[in-house]
Amino acid sequence: MSKAKIAVLVSGGGTNLQALIDAQGNVITSGEITLVISNKPNAYALTRAEKANIKTAVVEKTSGQQAFEDEIISLLEANDIDLIVLAGFMCILSDRFTKRFDRRIINVHPSLIPSFCGEGFYGLRVHNAALEKGVKVTGATVHFVNEIPDGGEIIMQKAVDILPDDTAETLQKRVMQQAEWKILPASAQLVCEQILKGGN
Repeated sequence: MSKAKIAVLVSGGGTNLQALIDAQGNVITSGEITLVISNKPNAYALTRAEKANIKTAVVEKTSGQQAFEDEIISLLEANDIDLIVLAGFMCILSDRFTKRFDRRIINVHPSLIPSFCGEGFYGLRVHNAALEKGVKVTGATVHFVNEIPDGGEIIMQKAVDILPDDTAETLQKRVMQQAEWKILPASAQLVCEQILKGGN
């Protein structure tokens, strides 16, 4: 059976990438990670990919947004990529890029969108904002990527309770374990199935 080819874009440690790698063959059956691209040459995510025998590439943002994106596009097209997964990729992609891959880019965000999202909300900032607001439930969202940061159509969400003694760090870890690492692979599978059926 043919599988959709997945590229994962990363900037850091790659814990979400690891969740995707671990889900291959059980949760993700309609897709296969064939390429990992990082904008940071020392990202540990690249090591995770190499250990799993997945091709890697580094594209650094040295000469402007367009040149940066053009290099990524070349890699994606050369490798016949069907689905792009942003897993801790700390670069905003332009309108030109997202339109080119309409409904072919998904991202995981560590809150229940529309809460605590949009420009400037990433990493621990999201969890600090949730704690400062005093919400009792947070979680994670996987969504399609468009030109608005965290603005694309929602694919899946999973709620996580906030505990009285939570810090941003403990909350981040629990949201990853209980939500992100579950719904990101499940969403990738769902979109790969749609791609193979010829739908968007």
